[in-house]
Amino acid sequence: MAENSILFMARTTRFNDFARTLVDTAGYEVVLATPDSPSAVHDFCLLLLDADGVRNDRIEQIAKWLDDRGGIPMLVIADEETLPGLHLPAHSHSDFICPTASALELETRVRRLVGQEDSFAADDVLKVDNMVINLATYQVYLDDEPVDLTLMEYSLLSFLATHPNRAYSREVLLHRVWGFEYCGGTRTVDVHIRRIRSKVGPQIAAHITTVRGVGYLFKD
Repeated sequence: MAENSILFMARTTRFNDFARTLVDTAGYEVVLATPDSPSAVHDFCLLLLDADGVRNDRIEQIAKWLDDRGGIPMLVIADEETLPGLHLPAHSHSDFICPTASALELETRVRRLVGQEDSFAADDVLKVDNMVINLATYQVYLDDEPVDLTLMEYSLLSFLATHPNRAYSREVLLHRVWGFEYCGGTRTVDVHIRRIRSKVGPQIAAHITTVRGVGYLFKD
C-alpha cells in the first residue's frame, strides 16, 4: 500500500481543487481515476470518491473492491442534499464529507481513516445488549454481524442511543439529525424509526420507545 498516495475517483472535475488541497496540507499525492475504471490504478492508501452520479450499488461494488485490496478506507464526498439517500457499506472502513467542508476538516478525516488500523477509543464504541455502534466508523453490528443501515438511519439511531432516557420530538430530531435546511415533514422521522426497528430486531427495537404526543426515546 502506498502510504502517501490517495486515489481521487470522480466523473467530473468539480472537486479536483478540493482534493488537491491534500497535497499542500498533508503532503499526499493525489491520483485521478473514474468510478468506471478503477483497475488501472496503482497502490494507494485511501480512496476519495465523488458520489455525484454514483449509485449506492456502485459504491457497494467499489467498497468490495477496496476490501479485496486489503481493506483500503474510503472517504465519500457527498452534496448535503443527497445525504438522506447516501448508503455507506457497513463492512467498509468509510466516512463521508460535504464539499463545503474546510481543507482542515478534509485533512483530519483523511488522517483518521488512514490510521483506522489503530485501536478505537473506548468512547467510540457503544454497546447495548447484542448491538455495537462504532461511532468512529459509522457502523452498527448485531451479534458481530453488520447491520445494513442508510446514513440517515445510522445517524438517527446513534443520536438516540447516545442520548438515552430522554424524549425528543420529531421536530427536534429533524433539526439534530437532518440539519437546519431539511424541508421534509415530521413523517420522515416515523418512516426512519420503522425501518430501524425492522433492521435491528425486536431486542434492540424494544429500546426505541414511542412517546405519545412527543416523539421518541431510547431506553438504556
